[in-house]
Amino acid sequence: MTIPIHGRFVPQVNKKGMVINMSKPVEKVIANTFMELASALETGSFGKPTIVLTGLGSEHGEDNMIKGAALAASRGAKVVYIGTKEADGVKTVHAKDEKEAHGLMESMLSSGEADGAVTMHYLFPIGVSTVGRVVTPGQGKAMYIATTTGTSSTDRVEGMVKNALYGIITAKACGVKNPTVGILNVDGAQRAESALRELSKNGYDITFAESGRSDGGSIMRGNDMLSGTCDVLVTDSLTGNIIMKTMSSFTTGGSYESLGWGYGPGMGQGYDRLVLILSRASGTPVVAGAIEFASELAAGQYKSVSETEFSLAEKAGLSKVLSNIRAASAPSGGASDAGNADVKEPPKEPVTAEISGIEISDLDDAVLELWKAEIYAQSGMGCTGPVVMVNEGKLSKAEEVLGAKGFIS
Repeated sequence: MTIPIHGRFVPQVNKKGMVINMSKPVEKVIANTFMELASALETGSFGKPTIVLTGLGSEHGEDNMIKGAALAASRGAKVVYIGTKEADGVKTVHAKDEKEAHGLMESMLSSGEADGAVTMHYLFPIGVSTVGRVVTPGQGKAMYIATTTGTSSTDRVEGMVKNALYGIITAKACGVKNPTVGILNVDGAQRAESALRELSKNGYDITFAESGRSDGGSIMRGNDMLSGTCDVLVTDSLTGNIIMKTMSSFTTGGSYESLGWGYGPGMGQGYDRLVLILSRASGTPVVAGAIEFASELAAGQYKSVSETEFSLAEKAGLSKVLSNIRAASAPSGGASDAGNADVKEPPKEPVTAEISGIEISDLDDAVLELWKAEIYAQSGMGCTGPVVMVNEGKLSKAEEVLGAKGFIS
């Protein structure tokens, strides 16, 4: 890149090589660079991923969050805190409320100023869900729960198959070279196992765990969950969410999550934002753990791991396997019916208003009903369950349409 005449000014670039400032004198840029280098060498954070934490909104107060950030920093993580508090070893970017904090977080992720983020609420698109990590009480080993928030698919079994891949990707990015996979004994487990074994037979490498119970098999019981029989425990996200809450807070009576690494990163094919979720009940130790979890994933090149695993799974027939699952699950008269084939998507517009209280199995139908009424809508999954998102100006009309069709009361 050409330096302006006389060499008095040099461009600043972010981590992606984008010019962000052309106005600083060269002496100041050099001085700042040496200051940052000295600080990085002193703290041991040189070359480490930068992780952003939003701290506003915790049930335990903002002090709980900044202490978690400081604890992670003391262990070597590079942390930027967004909120109103400050702590040694942590850079603070001030924000007055949650909305401003999330805006700053998104901006830092987009610019490359941050490599990942930890937050207490995030609206992931359908197809993306989070892989949590817990300490199993039986033997004190770490186990990945796939998944814990979000929705991989509106079809339960398809979602569990995707969850298995998300769990494998997360574990591998964190250094588990050959993670063992078990499927929790919930509705759909047998079909999910059959689909995963088909992928394995076709060439996608999956190491199935064996239950500790006498009858064995890869379907995990409650005993296996407590003892950590597998590295990756596959389940639906709502069950996974309950597991996370129970495992994280069973020593405290439920109001304070004191163990583990939180609800984990949002994973999905082609999804390129590293955002990890905490509960508003997550305590200081879990906050620190989540920051370290994010740092591990960024350092472990999770994007590259994800691309590789999905490429291998596709070669083994992933798309066909998932298509067969959807075909077997599709009810007559549902959203996939020919009667809805001619429904056209209205022109896109900003969707910031959420409509909750809709069953996950009805989510696609609800969106189609709004499209029929010429209201643009998208489905999503918040921390409290499935939502339909619409433009704020059309919220009342959308609620009226969905209420008339029985989707909401």
